[in-house]
Amino acid sequence: MAQKSVNIELFRTFFKIGGFTLGGGAAMVPMMEREIVDKHQWLTKEEFLDIYAVSQVTPGIFAVDMASHIGYKCGGIRSGIWASLGVVLPSIIIILAIAIVFSQFKDNRWVEAFFKGVRPAVVALLAIPIFSMARSARITWTNCWIPIASTLLIWLCGVSPVWIILAAVVGGILMSNRSKKNKES
Repeated sequence: MAQKSVNIELFRTFFKIGGFTLGGGAAMVPMMEREIVDKHQWLTKEEFLDIYAVSQVTPGIFAVDMASHIGYKCGGIRSGIWASLGVVLPSIIIILAIAIVFSQFKDNRWVEAFFKGVRPAVVALLAIPIFSMARSARITWTNCWIPIASTLLIWLCGVSPVWIILAAVVGGILMSNRSKKNKES
């Protein structure tokens, strides 16, 4: 496939993802996975999971980080830019349209009811990729305490996610070294 058509297809795909997903970047993950891994097969599930992990720790907007990393993987810098533009453009258009008319309807009971109804749906949309990625990351009953403890430390104790990530890196290095020593024995 020519580079120009790859960029157009990336833009179209991410425009669709950006335009039809409520709840922000994390809610886009299931749709991204379906489009990128299952439908277009631009990435394997493992590559997608790696990009997801890198995007979580990359500064910036999560959806843009995902789009730019996926685009770059598919066709380089230009493809990353096209994918990023595709994912943000629908939000920009929608926000501008809402800003123009929202002040007239913000106190409408139907509008308030809509937003109250959307909140639980967004929570469900966020839960789906968590369970899917837990499976891909090989999280089992024996090691599920790690993400649970990390979440509780951040949520209840106010521990910075940076410290959790650094602890995970150190733990991964120690486990890798331990595994190597066991294989040598």
